[in-house]
Amino acid sequence: MNVAYLTPVVYPFVKGGVEKRIHEVGTRLADRGHDITIYSRHWWDGPETMTHEGMTLRAIGPAGEIYADGDRRSIPSALGLAARSLPAVLRNDHDLLVTPVAPYFHVSTAKLGTLLGRTPLVVTWHEVWSDYWLDYMGQLGRVGDLVERVTAKVPCHPVTPSEMTAERLTRIGPSRDEIDVIPNGIDTASIRDVPTATDGYDVLYAGRLIEDKNVDMLLDAFDRADPDATLGVIGDGPMRDSLEAHASALDCSDRVTFLGFLEEYEDVLAQMRAAPLFVSPSFREGFGITLLEAMASDCTVITVDHHFSAGSEVVGDAGFVTEPTVEGITDALERAIDGERPPQNPVEAAREYDWDHVADRTESCYTRIVNS
Repeated sequence: MNVAYLTPVVYPFVKGGVEKRIHEVGTRLADRGHDITIYSRHWWDGPETMTHEGMTLRAIGPAGEIYADGDRRSIPSALGLAARSLPAVLRNDHDLLVTPVAPYFHVSTAKLGTLLGRTPLVVTWHEVWSDYWLDYMGQLGRVGDLVERVTAKVPCHPVTPSEMTAERLTRIGPSRDEIDVIPNGIDTASIRDVPTATDGYDVLYAGRLIEDKNVDMLLDAFDRADPDATLGVIGDGPMRDSLEAHASALDCSDRVTFLGFLEEYEDVLAQMRAAPLFVSPSFREGFGITLLEAMASDCTVITVDHHFSAGSEVVGDAGFVTEPTVEGITDALERAIDGERPPQNPVEAAREYDWDHVADRTESCYTRIVNS
């Protein structure tokens, strides 16, 4: 097959979960003999068209800011991607065009180009926000909600990483039988090969320091749990200052360390390998890749059951899924610290999400779409 990806950014030049998925699957498909092209802004050093790890990178515009006001997507950047993508998708030598749904505007452009070129369009919905738009953008979020709903009506082959996201997508667009669920993945062997950190913690959190991640609930729960345990918080974000102030007012303040953003992915994994317990009380997870990474590191994982999070779906019986309250997290923490283990081995559960398995499912999905 000749598969083209259209994406705002490219891994490893810009690092994030969406672009890493494209990279991991794309390189594996290229190794299997498929032609893989990635259209994006010019994030890499070198010519506008170059080969990288078996894939062809094609620049459709200069690199630039994709976020405005800290954590919000830049609307001009999103519109620019939509405008610059049309010449790329009008190419007629691709069997399939694949794109993540965010930042939305380019999906309609991609559909126009694929109609003219008779190329199937696959859109990966990593999240469906719906009413969360109001929390994210205030009253302007009504426009975001409308754009999302319009995008969901664009004829395509939708893919989601979880059943939770698939179910949410059916409320605004396609029926469930039109959606393929292909999870995100991890490299389980590489994770197990990372050396264990020598300065590890008893309990670990890794992720953005934003409101939806509920790190404040973790701090309160940790304060009520084992008085001898240590907590490491990896990550950065707009709530870091307030969370550090929150922690300093607790009795456990001398046992909590904010490590900030760790530039090297292996440093995060090394901390996971050292920690017996990993906690993510996030209310909003389209998938939850850090949960998988922690499971592969043989952590006992704690997450919360929430209608806007696929964390409980990912963890299943290989961790503890609790109520999204301080009391629920405290109870799970105490049980795990006392040595209770989940029914299913977390390392074995994580192997089901290895990138090789994800590439198998992706290849089968793409082949079916092209042949139909």
